[in-house]
Amino acid sequence: MPTTDSSAIVLKPTLKHERAAIKAGATIVAGVDEAGRGPLAGPVVVAAVILDHKRIPKGLNDSKKLTALTREELFAEIVAKATVSVVAAPPAIIASLNIRGATLWAMTRAVLNLSLAPDHVLVDGRDIPPGLPARGQAIIDGDALSVSIAAASIVAKVTRDRMCQIMHRDTPDFGFDGHKGYSTPAHIEALNQHGPSRHHRMDFAPCAAAAQRRLAS
Repeated sequence: MPTTDSSAIVLKPTLKHERAAIKAGATIVAGVDEAGRGPLAGPVVVAAVILDHKRIPKGLNDSKKLTALTREELFAEIVAKATVSVVAAPPAIIASLNIRGATLWAMTRAVLNLSLAPDHVLVDGRDIPPGLPARGQAIIDGDALSVSIAAASIVAKVTRDRMCQIMHRDTPDFGFDGHKGYSTPAHIEALNQHGPSRHHRMDFAPCAAAAQRRLAS
């Protein structure tokens, strides 16, 4: 008999988790995701999205699996058809709370800032942010499983990429428009050459080390 190669199965987000929450009594379900936990510079950006289940944009998926053009197109459609909230935690908050704490801080505030109050929140990852105004449900790889989280991942990613364009115009020596703050060889070289900018996360080791080298020289 023919066998199925499980490695060839491509997961696409569905309404499975949203429908389960509604079946359990929820009426308004929000999806939450972040962009930018790993970079050496710029904010971590969180989006919360409540989809209209009758007007779900086609092609929603984990933002990392989409092209920049597709993300931009879906971003416009999501904003037009859904209830959306975005919160950015800048480097100062990341330094104060650490990156995990800053991400959870932004997640809670993104949900609180929604113009509709959800009674169930689907969150990408392992953590449920403290202080949510509704029941939280953490879903590992949620952006590949839930359309609400996928929509939030797209909004967060596009918003942060646009912020990186602004960072690039402010400090063009670092190339933020290309690497988006991640620790590429070109970024590390620029960091060592010029020292950290005001956009860098000084609690991250490469930034602190570059600052020390600049002082020593």
